[in-house]
Amino acid sequence: MAEENTNTTSEYEYIISKSILTRSGTPAVYQLTPETKNIGTLRRITLGNKNLNKTNRTVLLVGETGAGKTTMINALVNYAIGVKWEDNIWFEIVEEKTKNAQGDQDKEKGQCESQTSDVIVYEIFGFEDKTLPYSLTIIDTPGYGDTRGTEQDDEISRRLFDLFRSEDGVHEINVVGLVLKASENRLSDRLRYIFDSVVSLFGKNLEENLITLITHSDGITPENALKALEDANLKCAKDEDNEPVYFMFNNHQIKQKTRKNKTALKCAWDLTNSQMEEFTEFLKNSKPRSLITTVEVLNSRIRLTACIQNLQERVELIELKQKEIQQTQDNLKKHEEEMKSNQNYTVLVDEPYKEKEKFGGGMWALMFYKGAVCCNKCEENCHYPGCTMAWYPRDCEVMSRGHCTACTNKCPVSDHVKEDMIYVTKTRKVKRTLQDVKAKYKRSKADCEKTSGLLEDMEKTKEELQKEKDQWLDEAFQHVVKLEQIALNVDSLSIHVHLDFLIEKMKERGDTEKVQKLEEMKSKADEGTKSGLRYRFGKMVAACKSRFGY
Repeated sequence: MAEENTNTTSEYEYIISKSILTRSGTPAVYQLTPETKNIGTLRRITLGNKNLNKTNRTVLLVGETGAGKTTMINALVNYAIGVKWEDNIWFEIVEEKTKNAQGDQDKEKGQCESQTSDVIVYEIFGFEDKTLPYSLTIIDTPGYGDTRGTEQDDEISRRLFDLFRSEDGVHEINVVGLVLKASENRLSDRLRYIFDSVVSLFGKNLEENLITLITHSDGITPENALKALEDANLKCAKDEDNEPVYFMFNNHQIKQKTRKNKTALKCAWDLTNSQMEEFTEFLKNSKPRSLITTVEVLNSRIRLTACIQNLQERVELIELKQKEIQQTQDNLKKHEEEMKSNQNYTVLVDEPYKEKEKFGGGMWALMFYKGAVCCNKCEENCHYPGCTMAWYPRDCEVMSRGHCTACTNKCPVSDHVKEDMIYVTKTRKVKRTLQDVKAKYKRSKADCEKTSGLLEDMEKTKEELQKEKDQWLDEAFQHVVKLEQIALNVDSLSIHVHLDFLIEKMKERGDTEKVQKLEEMKSKADEGTKSGLRYRFGKMVAACKSRFGY
C-alpha cells in the first residue's frame, strides 16, 4: 500500500495553489500552470517572475523523442524549486504521460511522434535562493527524427535560428546536452542525424559546452552509452581524463512509493539528486557562449543553400540554351543549301523559357507566410524552398545590405517579391528560318545580312554562357569555404548533400584544385554524416512505400 503524502510543507503551498493535482498519492503529482506565450514559431513557457539582478544559465536539450527529455526538464524544475525526497511531491511543467478514461497513467507518448513541432523555451524564475544561485532557461527541440520526415527536422533548425536572432530570443548558451539512454550501445542513424543537425548549427567556439545527459540510469557506469559516444567520435567537452563529460539520471521520480519499492526508489532519487548537483555546478562554471557565430553559421547556410538552388536552376537554363544552339548548328550544317535557296525553310529546335507557377504556399498558422522570394528582374528564385519567416523580401535571410545574395545580378530588394509563385524553366518546340537564326545570334542588323561566321558567332555565345557557369560555380565554392571556416561540423549533412553537384561541375571545367578541396571535404564525412545520409534515404524509401506501396 502506498504511503500517505504527509510531508508536504507550507513552503510549497503557494506553488500548489497555482497548480493542478493530476495524481494523489506518494508522491502527489501537480501540473504547474506557467504563463505560456507564443512568439511567432516559438513557444515560451515562463514559471515565476524574472529578477534582473539574478544571473541566468541556458541549457539546450537535444535527443530522440522518447529519450527522456521530458523527465529531464521536469527534474531540473523540481531541483530548482528545491523538492526533496521526504516532501512526497512532484511538479510537472511538461506532462509526461497520457491518461486513459479511468485516469490511470498507462501510456507514454509515442516515441516516434512528438507532441509539437515548436521549439519550446522554458524559463524558471523566482527560485534562485533554493538550490541554485541562478535562474534557468531550458530550450527543448521536440520533433527531431520523428515520423514526419526530414523536412520537419529542417523546420526545427530554422526555428532555432529564429530564436537565436530575435530581439527577445536567446543570445547565449551555457550547455548543449545530448540526452541519451544508458542502454544505448550505438548511436542510431536517426540519433546521429539529430545530433549532427543541431551541433552543425553552432560555431566552433561551442565544442567545450557540449555534454551528454544519460537517462534511465541505474547508477552503474554506462559502458554501452560511453562506448557508443567513443565510436561516434563526437566533438564534445572532455574531463581531466579526456573522457566525454556526462551526467546520469534515473527516470523513476513519479513512481508511487510502496513498502516493497521504497528502498529502490530512494536509491534512484539519491542518484539523480547527486548527479543533478554535479550537473548544475558544471552549469554554474560553464562559460556562456555568444550565439553571434551561430547566427552567422545559419545565415551562411541559408545563403549557401539558396545559392546552390539558384545555381542549379541557372545551370539547367544555360545547358538548355547550349542545347538549343547545338541543335541550330546541326540543322544549319545539315540544311544549309536548302535554307539558302528557300528563305522560308524552317528548322525545329527546343527553345527554353521561363514562366511562373503556383507551388502551394500561402499563409501559415495565421502568422507566417510560406512563399518564395523571387527576382522579377533576373526572373529567378532567390529563396525557395524554405522562406517562411519573412513577410517581405527585405526581411529574407538571402538579403544583405539592401541587395540579394542569390540572384544573378545581386539586384536590390525592390526588384523582388514574395509570393506563392516560382519561376519554372521549360522548353517548347519552335520553328526558325535562316533569317530568324541570324536575328537571334548575330550582333547587329548589318551582321544579319551576312551568312558567313554565323556558326562561329554561335560558338562565341556558348563560350559566354560557359563563362557565366564558371562564375556561378566559383561563387558557390566560396560559400562552402566560408562555412568550413566558421562551422563546428563542416562535414554536416546539410553541406555534404551539395558537394557531389559542385564536384561534378568543377570536373567538367577541369578545375583540379577546387575538385581536390571539395573531395577532401567529402572524404571527411564521419559516421554522423554517413548515418544522416542513410537516415534520409531510409525516410525517402519509407515515404515511397507508404505512398506507392513499394
